[in-house]
Amino acid sequence: MKANIFAAGAVLWRFDPADSSAVEIAVVHRPRYDDWTFAKGKLDPGETPVVAAVRELEEETGFRAALGRHLGKVTYPVVGHRKLKRVDYWSARILSGAFEPNDEVDELRWVPPDVAFEQLSYPMDRSVLRRFRALPADTTTAIIVRHAKAGSRKKHRGDDHERELDASGRAQAAALVPQLSAFDADSVVSADRVRCIQTVRPYAERLGVDISVEPALSEEEYTADPQLGRKRTLDVVARGGTPVICSQGKVIPDLLGWWAERDGVALPPTRNRKASMWVLSLRGDRLLAADHIDSPLPTTPA
Repeated sequence: MKANIFAAGAVLWRFDPADSSAVEIAVVHRPRYDDWTFAKGKLDPGETPVVAAVRELEEETGFRAALGRHLGKVTYPVVGHRKLKRVDYWSARILSGAFEPNDEVDELRWVPPDVAFEQLSYPMDRSVLRRFRALPADTTTAIIVRHAKAGSRKKHRGDDHERELDASGRAQAAALVPQLSAFDADSVVSADRVRCIQTVRPYAERLGVDISVEPALSEEEYTADPQLGRKRTLDVVARGGTPVICSQGKVIPDLLGWWAERDGVALPPTRNRKASMWVLSLRGDRLLAADHIDSPLPTTPA
């Protein structure tokens, strides 16, 4: 039986205020179930798991957070119902806020991961925590986006560099805004194609930042000199923060394949769809993990 209830949550973490080299994670107590678990909740209609995870964190814990590495999914039967629930989890770094007891959570404790293992009520939560601990918590994030849907290449008259997004592409570009916000992306870079720039413009406008245009990440320039495109990407990462980089369908697979091979990371299989995202977890320019989000639009999960 396939899952028919979908939810999202996160392992919320911070550095220990008394020891900046140590990580603490948040475990929450739900009086309704008298259990200790991670903050999570069901997707609202028309919501993606990414957006739901951030919303549920803030509703249950009072903290705004930036998502990082995807920690996979857990699926389990709902007691008393012939239903399966699937929960997507992410690592999440605190940005701001404070906890106050609420209807769903009456207590939050910051504990070291070892203590959390003993306190969590469910084996599936402990498996999520193991995934969290498999890599360092304090990685940086970079996001690579394939441009959204554009009008037909065959029907376009004039320079293909100027081909614009169609109605579906504009909807995808708008839907990328809350997705990118969930990872606290703070700068925007694009290949020098109108369709690439238009894909990330709504997010740049929300941030109030300019889009840095990088010709080396267009298909023609990258094909002619992939080493330069790779170097420009690493240069963007070296600036720090959480950059969004928008490029094209014949660039991204090679760029990610090179990066993953260099650093020994296995990439998940993907269809490289328009407006899809790669969320990269990094230490410096070393790739530690790469997660793929197939679409920014809400879909019925498989």
